[in-house]
Amino acid sequence: MNLPSRVRLVDVGPRDGLQNEKQAVPAAVKVELVRRLQAAGLQEIEVTSFVSPKWVPQMADNAEVMHGLRRPHGAPRDVRYSVLVPNMKGMEAALTAPREAWPDEVVVFGSASEAFSQRNINCSIAESIERFAPVVALALEQGLAVRGAMSCTVGCPYEGEVAPERVAMLAGLMKGIGVQRVDVADTIGVGTPLKVQRAIEATLAHYDIDDISGHFHDTYGQALANTCAALEMGVWNFQSSVAGLGGCPYAKGATGNVATEDVVYLLHGMGIETGIDLDALVDVGVYISAVLGREPVSRVSKAVRAKRAV
Repeated sequence: MNLPSRVRLVDVGPRDGLQNEKQAVPAAVKVELVRRLQAAGLQEIEVTSFVSPKWVPQMADNAEVMHGLRRPHGAPRDVRYSVLVPNMKGMEAALTAPREAWPDEVVVFGSASEAFSQRNINCSIAESIERFAPVVALALEQGLAVRGAMSCTVGCPYEGEVAPERVAMLAGLMKGIGVQRVDVADTIGVGTPLKVQRAIEATLAHYDIDDISGHFHDTYGQALANTCAALEMGVWNFQSSVAGLGGCPYAKGATGNVATEDVVYLLHGMGIETGIDLDALVDVGVYISAVLGREPVSRVSKAVRAKRAV
């Protein structure tokens, strides 16, 4: 296999991982979580979203988080902060802060499933892309990078299996409005390796392999297998969540995001560099899990801590 020699991970824990938490997590804790992830070697972190607090109360402190992460003017941006923006209002809110507190990248989103798009954001796929066109244009005009999260690329809770042709259509629409790179996301964690590879192949009709990332949920325990399947195709960008933060709202009791600790252990075991200190990362997962009053979901975290205890 012609595997990549290095992989870059985006930890989505501070945003995707925490957004569904019922208990309020203070902004200071979110900022500290991001800082600890950086210290462990993460170079890309999804830190918050500029959405209405009515719909996602956990992200109501987005400006405070960005202010807490602000870099001194002119400081090198060796770590990329990304934020999710659902519309033009969110984009404008992200730009109201001083320049040094702006994100490096904004994330827009679209679904390969028409039913999911209607249920999730109350509009068609085509309408969602039309809404995002001015958002992308403004971001690029201001010198920000733009990533597109493509959800339900292999399965939908309402439609079932999603055809690769739908993924290709969505990728083409994203490319058409200027989105620079995209995530092939198995949003509900039903994907298996061949299905994931077909979704990536469909995306390759519009994006180079360097501009495609894998985002796999672990609902059915397939996330690491799907990661290997993507690696075989040359994908070297992946998203994960420290301590496995983030449940799956469509599969009651199931886990959601694959744990960053588990992905790092896998990659290091395959001789692939990440620049991440696994022991330090385990400690980050313990930190945020303690705040939430539970154990990290990560199996690697449990194994490492058991070994330490001995």
